[in-house]
Amino acid sequence: MSRTVQLLLASNFLLGVLFFGGCETVPQGIQEAKIQMAQRIASEPAGDYFIGRRYYKPDFKFWGYVRRPGESWSSAQLVMLNEKQKLAPDREPLDFGSDNNYEYKLYGNFSGDKVYEPASNSIYPEFVLKGYELISTNPPPIFKSQLRGRSTADLRYEIEKPE
Repeated sequence: MSRTVQLLLASNFLLGVLFFGGCETVPQGIQEAKIQMAQRIASEPAGDYFIGRRYYKPDFKFWGYVRRPGESWSSAQLVMLNEKQKLAPDREPLDFGSDNNYEYKLYGNFSGDKVYEPASNSIYPEFVLKGYELISTNPPPIFKSQLRGRSTADLRYEIEKPE
């Protein structure tokens, strides 16, 4: 095979990879949202607090995802909340789940205990809540369903993990 033919085949292969590889890339808006989220997380000051994202599911008793400042949402843990010292934000006004997807600065600590949650038949770490501050009622998306616009009815019994 001549050198010209080899180069032509190689360039066609490369164009094909780029073209078809582009079909599987993340849409532009989603990619921008991911970049903005990474920049936002990177700018969080270190400190003695956590970042929490309320993840309300009517049939489940877990509270939501908790991570350390500066860490990605993929490292967050789904937690059971110990409210002996401070009630959860939606429990004080007795409006359960009204703060779904809200983002908070949480003060407290992981107790080291694990708590069984019967609806999911799973065990989750216990987070002892001592205080909180609302960060956002409309934070950037962290779940695939939020990025792809899936119906919440489709996800009633599905437990998503943040990305």
